[in-house]
Amino acid sequence: MTDLLQHLIEIVRDLDPVLRTIIAGIGIMLETSIFIGLVVPGDTVALVAAVGVTGPGEFVALVAALIIGALIGESVGFLLGRWFGPRLRASRLGRRLGEEKWRVAEHYLGERGGVAVFLSRFLPVFHSLIPLTAGMAGMRYRRFISWTAPASCIWAIVVVSLGSGTAMGLDQLAGRVKGAGFIVIGVVVAVVVTLWLLKRLLLKREQRHLSVRPEVEAAPEEAAAAPAPATDAAAIHGQDHSAGADPAATDPNSGGTPTGPSDSRAATP
Repeated sequence: MTDLLQHLIEIVRDLDPVLRTIIAGIGIMLETSIFIGLVVPGDTVALVAAVGVTGPGEFVALVAALIIGALIGESVGFLLGRWFGPRLRASRLGRRLGEEKWRVAEHYLGERGGVAVFLSRFLPVFHSLIPLTAGMAGMRYRRFISWTAPASCIWAIVVVSLGSGTAMGLDQLAGRVKGAGFIVIGVVVAVVVTLWLLKRLLLKREQRHLSVRPEVEAAPEEAAAAPAPATDAAAIHGQDHSAGADPAATDPNSGGTPTGPSDSRAATP
C-alpha cells in the first residue's frame, strides 16, 4: 500500500511544477464559472495538485494560482449571470440541475446577502450557483468580490495545506514505520470525514435560510364577499337608531319643532 501511494504521488510530482500549478488554477476557474464543479469538485482538483508540492515556493505558487483561478471563475460566473442568467437557467444543463436548486440559491442570497457569497465557497453545488445567482440578482460586483475573495483565500490555504501535508507525512513515515501507507490512508479518511461533517454542520446551521417558504396569498373572494355599505334612507335612519337617537325627538309635521315630553307638560293647564 505504501509503495502504491508513493507511486501515485510521484506521478503528480513528475509533472512540471509550473504546468501543474497552471492546470490547477484553470480547473478551479472552470469549476466556478460553467458548472464544471457540479461534475468534478474543486477540492479534488486542488488536493491532487497539492500532493505534488515539495517546497515553500511551490506551496505559495499553488495557493496563489487557486485564489486567482477562483476569483476569475467566480467573476466570469457573476458576469454570465448578469448577461445570460435566464438563458442559462432555461438551458438543458440548467434544467438538469433542477429548478428547486435555483430557487433555493435565490432565496439564500436574498436572506443572507454577502454572507451567502462567502459561505457558498464551502458548500457543495452553491459554490457554482451563487456567482450566477448574484449576477442575475443585480448585486454590485464590488460587494460580490469583497465577500468571495477572503473565502477563496481561506479555502485555498486549507486545501493546499492538507494535500501537501499528507504527501510529506508519507515521505517521512515510509521506510521507518511498517504499514505507513495504511496510516496515511487512515489520516486522509479521518480528514475527509471531518471536512464532510463540518460541511454538514454548516448546512444544518444555514438550513433556516435555505428553506424556501411558500407565500401565502390572500383570497380575493373575501374582499368580494364583504357587505356593501348601506346608502338608502332607511339604512341611514337605522343608523340613527343604533347611535341612540330618539325618533320622537323631531316631529316631521311641525316643521322640525321639537316635541318631547317637556312640551306636553307645558301645554297642560
